[in-house]
Amino acid sequence: MIKISPLRKRQFIGGVLGLGLGISIFYLLTLDMTEQYVSIGPMNTGHQELSCFTCHADAKGNLLQQVQSNISHSFGIRKEGVDFGTQDVTVDNCLQCHDRPNDRHPTYRFSEPRFSEAIKNIDATTCITCHTEHQEERVSVASINYCMNCHQELEVENDPLDISHKALIDQKSWFTCIQCHDFHGNHKYEVPEKLTDTIPMHIIQNYFNGGDDPYGTDKKYIALSQEDWVKTLEK
Repeated sequence: MIKISPLRKRQFIGGVLGLGLGISIFYLLTLDMTEQYVSIGPMNTGHQELSCFTCHADAKGNLLQQVQSNISHSFGIRKEGVDFGTQDVTVDNCLQCHDRPNDRHPTYRFSEPRFSEAIKNIDATTCITCHTEHQEERVSVASINYCMNCHQELEVENDPLDISHKALIDQKSWFTCIQCHDFHGNHKYEVPEKLTDTIPMHIIQNYFNGGDDPYGTDKKYIALSQEDWVKTLEK
């Protein structure tokens, strides 16, 4: 009879317990009740009622298949890796709730060659450039002078503003754009004709940080709620 040393026995028991504990923790973290512990941060303004699965869909294949595929990729056997656990969040996830036919700056437009230089400075082909999730805010872009990347040559016929757009551009007053115009053009409101009547910058910044909407609550299109989003999936 082969005698197993006490050390080997303890190692075996420890390995089994460790494996069981690891599997249990992994399982618990996949439950809805533990979402707040898995999340890397609080949801952005307006997304508080969304659950993780709204954006983070399960990756294709089971866990073992995902591990095998990514190991094969790391050794050069497979050309591309695969999503592990959940699929990467893309602009398509955002458009499931925020797709608007009237969008002044739709993401697909910035894939056109004429914007190739602009997106080197700010990648407007994806929503998360300006709306990084889990920051507990509304807009997370570092600087709001982004209009300078596309509108250097802007000309406004019969310019109604008391200080012309051309003058503001010459002065490089790019922060004033957002004081008059909401980026996506989804608000219904009267654009001011005097620079002194525009929305003050501190109020704009407060709005970006999650505060009240200075452009008003009258919108052309309302984003889908999670309940409505789930109904669209069931159809």
